[in-house]
Amino acid sequence: MEGPLLTDLYQFSMLDAYWAQDMTETAVFEFFVRRLPARRGFLMAAGLEQVIDYLETLCFGAEEIGQLRRCGRFGDDFLDRLAAFRFTGDVDALPEGTIFFADEPAIRVTAPLPQAQLVESRLVNLLHFQTLVASKAARMVLAAPGKQLVDFGMRRAHGAEAALLAARACYLAGFDGTATLAAGIRFDIPVFGTMAHSFIQAHDSEAEAFEHFARARPQGVTLLIDTYDTERAAELVTRVAPRLKADGIAIQAVRLDSGDLGGHARKVRAILDAAGLHEISIFASGGLDEDQLAAFTRDQVPIDGYGIGTCLTTSYDAPALDCAYKLQEYGGVPRRKQSEGKATWPGRKQVWRRLRDGRMAGDLLAQHGAPHRGYPLLRPVMRDGRRIGGAPSLDTAREHASAELGILPVSLKALLPTSYPVEVDMSLKLLAAECDQRIAERNCTL
Repeated sequence: MEGPLLTDLYQFSMLDAYWAQDMTETAVFEFFVRRLPARRGFLMAAGLEQVIDYLETLCFGAEEIGQLRRCGRFGDDFLDRLAAFRFTGDVDALPEGTIFFADEPAIRVTAPLPQAQLVESRLVNLLHFQTLVASKAARMVLAAPGKQLVDFGMRRAHGAEAALLAARACYLAGFDGTATLAAGIRFDIPVFGTMAHSFIQAHDSEAEAFEHFARARPQGVTLLIDTYDTERAAELVTRVAPRLKADGIAIQAVRLDSGDLGGHARKVRAILDAAGLHEISIFASGGLDEDQLAAFTRDQVPIDGYGIGTCLTTSYDAPALDCAYKLQEYGGVPRRKQSEGKATWPGRKQVWRRLRDGRMAGDLLAQHGAPHRGYPLLRPVMRDGRRIGGAPSLDTAREHASAELGILPVSLKALLPTSYPVEVDMSLKLLAAECDQRIAERNCTL
């Protein structure tokens, strides 16, 4: 399902036409977001590692060529040429975890036109989803500082790959781990788990269920206490805990999953503290989003960690980004789309960021190659179809994401943020005007 045929038909149709006309000069495409979703003050770049893996390994084996041949849409010459296809281009990109804004390229692909075109659909697919989830997760990290955050979203994710990549994206953004076992194994992410209500229901009493579970899984015991009566179950925990402790088993946390989580948390904390069980933490889940996390933080609700599911892996309030992958240069000539509401800035671009007092103060979108104040965000990651250096670890990307959140202006950390200044350099505006004039002159001669 992750093979080279996972793309749009029109990519192959254009590839066929490009090769027929020998249009193979160097093209430059850039991936960017046209506008931020409502209530988003920033985005966090994610998915680059999967893009690089895709580009490095992109090829068409006998099985794929056979499938295309059987569909009857393409000729033998095209299929023979496709069998030798490899990506040989360059890629510059924002490091994963970098904060970026509308119109700023997150990745730039420079390659022969057929190559740069063919990779569009899968590249957008990979970058869009992880950026979407990482940006949502970053809001939750900011809303609940110092709290444990765990991805609980696999069962509501839109498919298997989405579940895996969502776990990766939210860990990158600052979550502590995931409940998705396969993601933990694949990406070396810490894995967390408690129990389901069915485990409690399968027993004749909650106390029995608690003891059976703790003795079977004595490390990091977390007990789910809202199956019947939350406060009554908390009282049971205070009676079960000493018996388990006598056998060297410590209850690490109790979990709340329904009802008035804030109210229950205060009552449960009081019950545990009265029994001297101050070390048992309270973990909550159940349809949570960043607004609820921020409210719990503001009201100092005694919840120590959260499991976040549907709202995270589906980015429930903003389930898509208005993103694009557009041609900006071909054959050394800047190109520009003029479509109403979708016009692009032409040419290769760089983003320059300025800091003031250690915080982000403004970005400049400018032509690539000319130095400006601040520091450049796009960095080389592939040359001639091969990765530059080794693959950065997910933990390295996670550290970069944390540093990026640390230099956000205070206004952007709010859930209802103000705008951030992104200027367009005058030279880029003049280049756009030149492109417009050239397009008008050439269209008039046809």
